[in-house]
Amino acid sequence: MSGNKLTKDEQSEPLGDGFSDEHAQEAEQRWGDTEAWQQSQSRMSQRTKKDWTRIQSEVESSNAAFVAAMEAGLPATSATAMEAAEQHRLHIQRWFYEITSQVHRNLGDMYLADPRFTKNYDDIKPGMAQYVRDAIHANADRAAQAAGR
Repeated sequence: MSGNKLTKDEQSEPLGDGFSDEHAQEAEQRWGDTEAWQQSQSRMSQRTKKDWTRIQSEVESSNAAFVAAMEAGLPATSATAMEAAEQHRLHIQRWFYEITSQVHRNLGDMYLADPRFTKNYDDIKPGMAQYVRDAIHANADRAAQAAGR
């Protein structure tokens, strides 16, 4: 839309090996008719290579926060883990689409339901997919409680 679409090589640099046309096509088939998909596509079309590098850096920081909490022996319900989950949610909201805590909860469930997501997290640290999912759920529960639900 804005002419900022990166080439395949440019996409693979900041996005790493996880980027593929196959994954993009699958995502569009599953969510292409949703408002979140449209919003994400619009935002992504405006990204520069520098933006994608920043996004990747934020993902790495988010993952590091979860790993640090795990290695400290903190439960996924700890304030530290829930803050990592909230930062994860805000990252998605900032760069891709508006995401409520409930939608984030559903995304966390997908991290366990889809073996590709599970592998991505568990390759970083064994058990991380479950931990991230549980921290996202705890954070969503905290948000619901704060909202009086």
